[in-house]
Amino acid sequence: MYEPLTESELDHRAAKRALAFQSGWTLDPSIFGDYPEEIKEYLGSALPSFSLDEKNYMKNSIDFIGINHYSTTYAKDCTNSSCCGATENRAIQGFVGTVGERDGVLIGEIVGNYNTAMGGSYVVPRGMQEIVNHIKIRYSNKPMFITENGYSSPDVREQRVIELMNDVKRVEFHARYLAHLAKSIRHSSEEKLFEIAEGEQMCVDISYGHLWIAINGYNVRFGLYYVDRQTLTQIPKLSARWYKNFLTNKTANVCISSGGVRNSLLGSQEMGGVRNESVGKCDHV
Repeated sequence: MYEPLTESELDHRAAKRALAFQSGWTLDPSIFGDYPEEIKEYLGSALPSFSLDEKNYMKNSIDFIGINHYSTTYAKDCTNSSCCGATENRAIQGFVGTVGERDGVLIGEIVGNYNTAMGGSYVVPRGMQEIVNHIKIRYSNKPMFITENGYSSPDVREQRVIELMNDVKRVEFHARYLAHLAKSIRHSSEEKLFEIAEGEQMCVDISYGHLWIAINGYNVRFGLYYVDRQTLTQIPKLSARWYKNFLTNKTANVCISSGGVRNSLLGSQEMGGVRNESVGKCDHV
């Protein structure tokens, strides 16, 4: 997801343009039969052109939308100022720069490894609500699934097994992202979104992140299970037990507060958490 770096009109347009280049490039032709106007404005004749028959053939040619969402960054306009990224000053990226810091403050906690494809992404739970709302509005509430989402633990090789197993940060990540997903579901005026999205957060953490392993070897640490590399035994982490209880509805709520994630998911155990970003109270999910 993208948010404008400043309140300027140029940066607001840059954030909108970034979404068009990131997701609209593929979704718009499949639903509207043509590319987004933002892409046509900057790429022009470099884009393939569609005949009327082709446009009609492509319109509404998909049954649902799959959203892969991990992080959110700030978008900066590069049409009137120079940006330092390798592709940010080029039309192929819509002349949009992305940064994770504003006025010396990070948009969210950094996770992952800068030497991997994760590139040091940021934990920004509100981004889940923002991207779902954007897709819901732009594509007229087309049924959607969250097909990828997960937390990559830092690659700290000296970490002991007990530290890897007690993955409180991953529990916090999923509790917060699911809370914002629930907000989007509740605020939907269409029952259809609720039916599709409720409980359908497909975690890369669950699927062990095979794609990331293919790209980065074992430097990216997704997963609700710890795998002993000598015996290949799979051992459930704290997050696996939390997620199992969450899915089987063994608790009425997940309370995200300054005192921790307090619930009955793991009996009397209390885990570290954060205050809800918008209302400062418990979210019932």
